[in-house]
Amino acid sequence: METIKDVSKNEIKQSGMHTINDILSKNIRQYAMLIALIVIIIFFQISTGGILLKPMNVTNLVLQNSYVLILAIGMILCILTGGNIDLSVGAIAAFVAAIVGHLVINMKMGVAPALLIGLLTGIIIGIWQGSLIAYLRIPSFIVTLAGMLLFRGLTITMLKGLTLSPFPESFQKISSGFIPDFFANFGFQLNVTPIVVAIIFSIILILAQIKKRAEKLKNETEVIPFPLFITQLVLIVFALNLFAYWLAAFRGIPIILVILGVLIIGYHFFTTKTVPGRYFYAMGGNEKAARLSGIDTNKVLFFAYFNMAILASLAGVAFASRTNSAFPLLGNGFEMDAIAACFIGGASASGGIGTVIGAIIGALVMGVLNNGMSIMGVGSDWQMTIKGFVLVLAVAFDVLSKNKSKA
Repeated sequence: METIKDVSKNEIKQSGMHTINDILSKNIRQYAMLIALIVIIIFFQISTGGILLKPMNVTNLVLQNSYVLILAIGMILCILTGGNIDLSVGAIAAFVAAIVGHLVINMKMGVAPALLIGLLTGIIIGIWQGSLIAYLRIPSFIVTLAGMLLFRGLTITMLKGLTLSPFPESFQKISSGFIPDFFANFGFQLNVTPIVVAIIFSIILILAQIKKRAEKLKNETEVIPFPLFITQLVLIVFALNLFAYWLAAFRGIPIILVILGVLIIGYHFFTTKTVPGRYFYAMGGNEKAARLSGIDTNKVLFFAYFNMAILASLAGVAFASRTNSAFPLLGNGFEMDAIAACFIGGASASGGIGTVIGAIIGALVMGVLNNGMSIMGVGSDWQMTIKGFVLVLAVAFDVLSKNKSKA
């Protein structure tokens, strides 16, 4: 006959095992696309004979996909509000690029004031579309579809069907420039700056994670097992420093990567650590309940589309800088890349579920697929087919996961 003490020990043991299994299961679902990204990278690294992960190609991956990463950050906020999307981002990007190109190339305006006017244009567009969607409650699909047609037409009218080029070198450096190597005078063969930055960031990350875990233990909230915590931390730090080494082996840190880093960290902090950021998840989960709990859902929806227009403007500038031109078809298909990145990265089609980091991973999956297939000589028709298939799989995985959790 078991004593009360033995029963308690068994219950604690079973409870602990249940917690570990739940945590492992949760993390596997959360990082499913990260695992898929690693598998895709390994596959193309082997298939391309090692070309994919050459330092130059890794840097080009960042430069080529910067606009998708920027758009995905904004699109995830729209999707969180209830599965809403913005179809106008590509047209807005083209329109702003055309305005900046006209000011800089045709009117000989300085780069800085032209960029300011371009971003101000994005702000005005965001206020207009956000107000129609949030306060007049016109469906976002209709408003952004109209915006896509409107701003594409204005772009073609402004450019008169022609391409504006070239931009000044200072403008091109936004997407093609690199941070100078501050340690170049010390005789290093590598560009040491990325490695030093990665080491400093790694130390900050380790200290922050240790502090976070200690606070959770103190408050007796659920924490992942210590071995899993250490493994997770080691993998993140290793990946960060390996990426820094790859950048160092080429030309160093791209300027656009710094901009992306600020956006990713800022929006990740906003959505996970601030009260207004959590409003997006509350609204996407149940808008009526969110409204009854005191959340101004109109403001949340307005901010999502206001913010999306600004980031679309930034993406247009980044792409024009990368291609050194503004042309009528710039931004064509950008909206589909951004939407696909979010859903592949784990966002729910019904809203309320998704993360900025997940959207970034989804964008990287798309970028690696594009780059890997291009290196292998796969035609654009098959590339589109494969990307569409991956998108369907990602959404199907989300639906199946939900059904399983409900069961």
